[in-house]
Amino acid sequence: MDGTLVDSDAAVERAWATWALEHGVAPSAALEHAHGSPADLTVRRLLPDLDDAAVRTAAARQLALQYDDLSDVVATPGSGALVAALERRGLPWAVVTSADRPLAAARLGAGAVDPPLLVTVEDVERGKPDPEGFLLAARRLGVAPGRCLVVEDSAPGLAAGRAAGMRVAALKGLAGDVPRPGASLRDLGELADLLAAPLGEPA
Repeated sequence: MDGTLVDSDAAVERAWATWALEHGVAPSAALEHAHGSPADLTVRRLLPDLDDAAVRTAAARQLALQYDDLSDVVATPGSGALVAALERRGLPWAVVTSADRPLAAARLGAGAVDPPLLVTVEDVERGKPDPEGFLLAARRLGVAPGRCLVVEDSAPGLAAGRAAGMRVAALKGLAGDVPRPGASLRDLGELADLLAAPLGEPA
């Protein structure tokens, strides 16, 4: 979701910077880990001495800073074309996010994206880079993991997709399998173009 279907990077970074100052953490250290993993995993990395209850409280605060910060959250380039291409081909798809359900609903709403299936951090025991979320989405969609394509913009997300046994498409200069091994997508419009082409069986 974040950084793939919706451009929310600035909002994510504002929330982590504010949270870091509240918790005595250097904002630069928080921003190093700001993208891709659930808030509780990031809190544990930044504040390893906290007990479980304190981690939950700190992670909840970080998410709360994001709920109403939607002023510059918009759909990413090509996201509408990609959704239309998926629907034209009748391909099942899901959003698998490290956000909780209220934040996911707010951001997807801001980007006018309505996924047929949403898997959030509340649906899993272990967030990205663990593959649990992607495997759960595949089961609910009725698709074998090896027939799935994960589209991600962060290292934890790509690692989770690969650990799930799925092909990955990468954004933001990261290395994926689509459109060729080791390549990065320009944006989701490029993936939409690939889906529109007569490439035989879909991935």
